[in-house]
Amino acid sequence: MEKVMRLTPKEKLFCCYYVSSGNCKEAAACAGFRNPEQRGNALLARDDVNAEIHRLFEARNKNYRQQARAGYERLAFGNVTDAVRLMFADDPDMSSIASLDLFNVAEIKRPKDGALEIKFFDRIKALEKLESADKEETSSVSEFYKALANCGSSENGKGGQCEIQEIF
Repeated sequence: MEKVMRLTPKEKLFCCYYVSSGNCKEAAACAGFRNPEQRGNALLARDDVNAEIHRLFEARNKNYRQQARAGYERLAFGNVTDAVRLMFADDPDMSSIASLDLFNVAEIKRPKDGALEIKFFDRIKALEKLESADKEETSSVSEFYKALANCGSSENGKGGQCEIQEIF
């Protein structure tokens, strides 16, 4: 039976830096290892280190997808009252502008005549992106369940056994 190794705090730190930089020498140096090139390569050769790096990559990608979704929701359903407030302000100073929620604003112009033009991001495009993300998520989940169902049947030619490839 193979011994399961636990990562030390330094090795976990290496994994975090590696996920950030993609450079094993730099990650080992930042984590505080001596002879970082040799140590970084040695760490990457270990299955437990690779498993932790994979776990961190997946968590980061999931977080990015959640952040993107939240951004599209904000663009699609966000409030524009602060932008309207800015349009009607006589002479706004930088501190009052900094306190405004202008997330939905794509562009602000002040032509020579002194008027203020505000262009917003396209809400329809944001809604379309949300819809396509929902379809993609639903499709991936349903394909996963189809693969699981197929594994249980002997019709797959492997007598009830099969390999599931990563489809996400």
